[in-house]
Amino acid sequence: MLRVAVLCFLFSVAAGDTQPGLHGDRPLMKLLNVDQPNHDFDHRAFLGREQARAFDRLPPEESRRRLGMMVDRMDADSDGMVTGEELKKWIRKAQQRHIHTNVDLQWNDFDLNKDGLITWAEYRNATYGSYLDDPQVDSESHYSNMLARDERRFKVADTNGDMIADRREFTAFLHPEDHEYMKHIVVQETIEDLDKNADGFIDLEEYIGDMYSKVDGEAEPEWVASERQQFSEFRDKNGDGKMDREETLDWILPSDYDLAEAEAQHLMHQSDANKDGMLSKAEILDKFEVFVGSQATDFGEALLRHDEF
Repeated sequence: MLRVAVLCFLFSVAAGDTQPGLHGDRPLMKLLNVDQPNHDFDHRAFLGREQARAFDRLPPEESRRRLGMMVDRMDADSDGMVTGEELKKWIRKAQQRHIHTNVDLQWNDFDLNKDGLITWAEYRNATYGSYLDDPQVDSESHYSNMLARDERRFKVADTNGDMIADRREFTAFLHPEDHEYMKHIVVQETIEDLDKNADGFIDLEEYIGDMYSKVDGEAEPEWVASERQQFSEFRDKNGDGKMDREETLDWILPSDYDLAEAEAQHLMHQSDANKDGMLSKAEILDKFEVFVGSQATDFGEALLRHDEF
């Protein structure tokens, strides 16, 4: 359950899809029904978000062909087997590639004067310009709140306080979960998003309410009851009925959790048919839907016929 929770969070936090502000996702821990297999997360972890989207457009036979080429590249010592360590390194590389690609795309949008730096004014004007000029937008509006939140995060990422971000600082702004000095802002944003009664904590109902909304007449799923128990036994460590900042940090960004290692172990468990602790190309291709399975039905082989990944 923790693997799905942390993976879910890391893919949604801090511009996982685009950027903070108008187009960004909230940094929330969106737990899914973990009783069901969720290959979407596996695809994103193994391929990176951009490649996962590309593979979704491929017919199964092309998806399988490209996976075979990837297996050859994963097998660093060319012994015909992919070890857990080789799989972990591949996943970690995919994570970093997503971050670098995302930053590169955003950089071109916000470095308006092309001086190799992004000022807060550049980011604010490019993201919120039309709303800043709209007299109908008041200080309590959704966009005003997002603007204030982005400015706060930009200030934290800006290590020298000049409100000008170099590439390292802008990367921390877009991907705070990947930077130690930004973790407290991730926690603050998470609490703000879940804390409906504005008491500065996340209580049990707020925790459950973010993942599940009860429908009248519908029995509560078993996984929800399990999450209630998880909250009481593991999330709320001091037993006061709510999560404080430290407990929230341990929930969303646990210090003893290695995402790449956990996902590698998960994929190994799913695919290692003979349980020898290694994956042959045949074993991986036999489970290609776990790694890169295509959702395409009628896109045709003509789409995305390039071999760069």
